[in-house]
Amino acid sequence: MSSTNTPPTTTPPTTELKEGEHIVGDGVVAKQRPAASTASWIITLFGTAVGAGILFLPLNAGGFGFWPLVFATVFIFPLVYFSHRTYARIVAGAPKEDHGKDILELVSQYLGKGQGIVFAVLYWITVFSTVLIYGVSITNAVDSFIVNQLGGPSLDRWLLAMLCVGVMTGAFAIGRKPMIWLAQVLVYPLIIALAVTSIYLIPRWDLESFLHFDDGSDGYGGIFKGIFLILPVLVFSFSHMAALSQFALDMQPQYGEKTEKRVSRTEFYTSILLVVFTMFFVWSCVLALGADGMNEALEQNIPVLSYFANVTGTPFMAYMVPIVVICAIVSSYFGHMLGTEEGTEYLLKNAAPQLAEKVSHRTLLNIIYVIVFVCTTLVAIFNPSIISMISVVSGVFVAFIVYLVPVYMFKKLDVYKHFRNDPWNYFVFGMGLLIMAVTIWDMI
Repeated sequence: MSSTNTPPTTTPPTTELKEGEHIVGDGVVAKQRPAASTASWIITLFGTAVGAGILFLPLNAGGFGFWPLVFATVFIFPLVYFSHRTYARIVAGAPKEDHGKDILELVSQYLGKGQGIVFAVLYWITVFSTVLIYGVSITNAVDSFIVNQLGGPSLDRWLLAMLCVGVMTGAFAIGRKPMIWLAQVLVYPLIIALAVTSIYLIPRWDLESFLHFDDGSDGYGGIFKGIFLILPVLVFSFSHMAALSQFALDMQPQYGEKTEKRVSRTEFYTSILLVVFTMFFVWSCVLALGADGMNEALEQNIPVLSYFANVTGTPFMAYMVPIVVICAIVSSYFGHMLGTEEGTEYLLKNAAPQLAEKVSHRTLLNIIYVIVFVCTTLVAIFNPSIISMISVVSGVFVAFIVYLVPVYMFKKLDVYKHFRNDPWNYFVFGMGLLIMAVTIWDMI
């Protein structure tokens, strides 16, 4: 005869879980939390964008004259926000059953393995080339600081490159949460340093002089030429596409189908932060330079802060320069390492699938870190032209991946049909074509 008293059971009741919830045991429902908060990701994305590009942006952007820089200031927010929002939607707006897949996996799944491999190669070239740029930049910056500010001897470049690249790569390899925390620690003094430097230069502003700065062009034709040529410079200096895929993935466990709205809102705040601090810094620098200083700095081909440190001779500028440079490079290095890790892991799995299956995920990541360390160290030792690398990476690869590919996918694929009729898609796609055309025309 069966007992009327049913013993308690540990099987959780059948209930419908809300977005981002999962059962952790004994029927307890918990929220899956992202590795970093929204505010933390805003700072991380900001740090990813503000890297070596900002060190040359005042001269590159200001070198086209007053009116092209006015155009850039007005135009840069929609250019940055809508392009990066469109790109992030590939992951953030993917169907719920495809949550947990990064951008390379989604492109390969939806467009086919062939196009997926081509996209992955272009993606890897873009982010890994940027990592190489930062490897060269940090080595040069530390060497300059040791010689000029500390008064020490120049270290052997092999040793210095291995030390600088090794420390940055090792700090990234510790783990996602420690890396994001360290990136934030570096970005806060960077934001403060940019603001303080911009304010410090205000007494040196000479609007009248810069208004008549001659960039070698005549009339309205020169102004329009400057407006077009300034676009690739802006693309690189504000690009943070390398961290967007991992950012969207980090939001999915908690926000589920609402991930796209959360990601778009975070991107909006990130773009505002970038435009306010970066363009204020650019304007303060070019107004303080004036026409004579602009010509002289362009002839010397040095970062604008280095020029100010040399001509002012003040301890403030002498020690502010390395703080801005090192914080900017290291924080951006971390952001682009996220994309490099993503791209290299995908290519290794496709090029050597048997090896990828045999080794653990941690071992595979360690292999990637070794590859990055060796390649970046070698490039830092040989010290190629940073400006040349920036021009090609931003004007061709970033424009194609961030501006053209997402809009193409929205038009072609039904899984993204809810983004298909967004009028800003035409703006993003058109600007991508224009930026690529201008870059190729300028190279030729």
